[in-house]
Amino acid sequence: MNKPYFWRKGVNLLMLTVTALSAGLAALALLAVLGYVAVNGFSALSAGFLLHLPMPAGMPGGGIANAIVGSLIVVGLASVMALPVGLGAGIFLSEFGRNRFGDVVRYMADVLSGVPSIVMGVFAYALIVAQQQHFSAFSGSFALAVMMLPAITRTTEEMMRMVPDILREGALALGLPRWRVIISVVLPAAASGVATGIVLAIARVAGETAPLLFTAFGNPYLSTAINQPIATLPQTLFVYAISPYDDWRSQAWGAALVLAAFVLVTSAVVRYLGRRQRPSR
Repeated sequence: MNKPYFWRKGVNLLMLTVTALSAGLAALALLAVLGYVAVNGFSALSAGFLLHLPMPAGMPGGGIANAIVGSLIVVGLASVMALPVGLGAGIFLSEFGRNRFGDVVRYMADVLSGVPSIVMGVFAYALIVAQQQHFSAFSGSFALAVMMLPAITRTTEEMMRMVPDILREGALALGLPRWRVIISVVLPAAASGVATGIVLAIARVAGETAPLLFTAFGNPYLSTAINQPIATLPQTLFVYAISPYDDWRSQAWGAALVLAAFVLVTSAVVRYLGRRQRPSR
């Protein structure tokens, strides 16, 4: 009589164990990668490494200050380009996109999110670099902005759809126009979730290397000009990692640790903002 009960309990315990082991293995793989990067990169970290410019090839010393500044410029400019378009598209899909055109936009956003990053780099190269006949920070930012668009668009749409219709109806009943309801009621209610999607999109593109090899290209000097080649952390890490110089390879581990730390911090911000997001009542 109790045999079916014990059978179900046994199967449940087995599956719980299997899933727990799978989660543990996934976490272990992540910790192994991060630990290996930390062990190899920590020795390269110093104030000079973060604040000094690179030395000429073959000479020891120097730092990655130009790459840090370049990454901030490229990612910041990409955010400036992607945020208005992504937020506008997400608002449209949430509030006005329940039609055929909205379905097409969603489909295109989903397809765009799956396009390999190197294809984005080739696209930006053909559209901007080949026309200007020189590499630039702007072309790198453009490639990253296109990669950010689908994440911001879809997250904004989903977060705004979570806002109960009763809030919209109440604001409309008070005589507010539709645009004012969206800006003053719906969007603030979904603000923390939208911010989570934005930070997640920034974290995703911050470590992309392939698009920047075709666009920003790199620069051994400290440059803030958006119309000139510029150094970035992913591109510097790639160049240093394949170099024949031991000192550069050691600095590549340091750059990898800095980049991993940035991604970890932004991921922690995403988790924090996600916990603050509460369904409105």
